[in-house]
Amino acid sequence: MPLNIPILLTWLRVAMIPLIVGVFYLPDSWMSLFDKGLASTAIFIVAAVTDWFDGYLARRWNETSAFGAFLDPVADKLMVAGALLLLVQLGRADAILAFIIIGREIAISALREWMAQIGASKSVAVSSIGKIKTTAQMTAIPMLLYYGDLFGVIDTGFWGQVLLIIAAVLTVWSMFYYLRKAWPLIQASAGS
Repeated sequence: MPLNIPILLTWLRVAMIPLIVGVFYLPDSWMSLFDKGLASTAIFIVAAVTDWFDGYLARRWNETSAFGAFLDPVADKLMVAGALLLLVQLGRADAILAFIIIGREIAISALREWMAQIGASKSVAVSSIGKIKTTAQMTAIPMLLYYGDLFGVIDTGFWGQVLLIIAAVLTVWSMFYYLRKAWPLIQASAGS
């Protein structure tokens, strides 16, 4: 396993996942629910920034590796899944939306793994729909973790819900997009 700053940042993101969730399990005498949301939001945002930063540094310093390419999306999916499950438990996200987003991540990860095994991984490369979906969900999650009025103007609970619905719709759309691109190879593989 290579060890460099981009991979260390990815491991740091993995280590932050229990903190995002764990803050809400602190005793109420230590932190109010609002303060827990604020702390969890801050940790999530720092983790999301490390996601961008580790990729940037890996490319800039030419420190990309197969292990880093494996660990980075795993860290992302764990972070999103952990936060969504927490939000469902807190009653801030609908379980169906969380299931759609997490289920799609599992299905597309399996599809990408299979496509890589048959040498066709470029067929399911990240699309612009997938990037917009990721932007919507990565904005919705901290808004729902915070769950209050931001600057006394923005109702993050409401807008987080709206963005999560948009993310779920784009999740389904992007899944069909990836499946449509992979379908000829799936059919060819099934026939052989």
